[in-house]
This record gives sequence, structure tokens and C-alpha cells, in this order.
Amino acid sequence: MTEGGCGVFHHNLDDEVEKQIFVKWYLLSFLAGNVNAGGFLSAGRFVSHVTGFATLFGVGIADGNFDQAAGILAIPAFFLAGAMISAYLIDHRFQKGQRPHYDWVMLIEFTCLVAVALLGHFRFFGVFGGSLKLKEDFILLALLCLACGLQNGAVTTGTGASVRTTHLTGLTTDLGIGLVRVWGMPHSGKDFRREVRSNWLRIGTIISFAAGSVVAAVLFAQVKYLGFFLPAAIAFYAMIQARKEQAQPHSPVTDVI
Repeated sequence: MTEGGCGVFHHNLDDEVEKQIFVKWYLLSFLAGNVNAGGFLSAGRFVSHVTGFATLFGVGIADGNFDQAAGILAIPAFFLAGAMISAYLIDHRFQKGQRPHYDWVMLIEFTCLVAVALLGHFRFFGVFGGSLKLKEDFILLALLCLACGLQNGAVTTGTGASVRTTHLTGLTTDLGIGLVRVWGMPHSGKDFRREVRSNWLRIGTIISFAAGSVVAAVLFAQVKYLGFFLPAAIAFYAMIQARKEQAQPHSPVTDVI
């Protein structure tokens, strides 16, 4: 990472991190938890990770429902597509020596979430919380998976894979390893401070994701699909932050995986 970098999309935990940057990362985790819970409440599927879809694909194949299995497997492909779009607008441009478009990525995520809110409100997806009907809910789940893939790709690339905000499985594993590392290493030096920062980020991310889910449970029960306007607003805020970071004359681009 270029020396002196600071920002939501321009940072690595090898450097000192301002508290406000942690808060913004936590806000993106809150967004992901909100979207994940919203997807579950509206269509009975989690959307910020692909594990459940792979399981349902296997069950569908075992039951002989090949058409349904193929449709289910196609949905997480949109998570992959989101990550690829993010890579094209960020990592690909970085490799070519051009300014990456974090703001464009967050704008597309914002657009996906607004589209879900409006289409759902006008009954395009049918009844909120009804049983999953793949034909009706395919676009809903695809848009939500695309949004999550976009965000995860942007934050992962911009922080050199040191920050992830849309799923918790690997993060919880990292936290377990990190806690033991902190306990066992000398309590001084750069490595110790980095591990402590990483653990606080992991803990805060888990709490923020859970908080987003709790708020979603209350919000979506009241306003149904219009609840997706809340994560959309956060995505819009992240887009503004990305534009500000990119406008800074000395704003660096991080090393990427």
C-alpha cells in the first residue's frame, strides 16, 4: 500500500486506522446484514453468501428437481458477476495504472437495492414473505446477490483482502485464530498492534452484521420491500465517500490480491 493512505476503500490494517474508518466499515457490514435478512424475510433465502444455494442445488439434484436445481444454482452466479464487475471497475483499472471506480461499484449496488425496493413495492415479486417461487423471485434474489458481490469485491480489493463485510464464516475463523495470536505474542510491536486492530474489526463486523439483521427484522415487518431503501441509502453514502477519497490528490490505490 502506498504510504499515507486512509479511507474506507483505500486502507490496509498494516497501517494505523482512524476510528471513523472502522465505523464506516461497520456500517457496510450493517448494510450486508440488513440485505441478508431482507432477502430471507422476503423470499426465504440468505443472499450475502453462496453456501445455502449450493446446498439447495444438491438437494434439488437428489430429489430429481433438475430445473429447480439449475435455477437455484444460477442465482449465486450473480454474486460472482457482482465480484467480477467490481474487479473490472477497480482491480483491472488499477493493473492498467488507471484510477479505480469504487464509486461506480457502489452506485450499481445502490441501483440494485432501489430496484428491489420499488419492484417489490409494486408487487412485481408477489407477496412479501410468501413461499419461494423461483420464477417470481429469481430477479429479486439475483439483484440482491449482485449487490452483495459488488460490495464484497470493492471492499476486499480496496483493502488488500484485509476487510470483508458481507459474510461471517471465514471472519469468525480469523477471529478465533487472531485471539490466540494476541494471547501468545509479545504485547508490543507492529505485529501485535495489527492483530489487535484486526480482531476489533472482526468483532465489530460480526456485531454490525447482526445489528443490521435485527433492524431488518423490525423494519421489513413494518414496510415490507420498502425496507431495502435503508441499505440503499447506506450504499449511496458509501458512493459519496468513495468519490471523496478518489478526489484526494494523494489518495493511493492499495495493493490487491
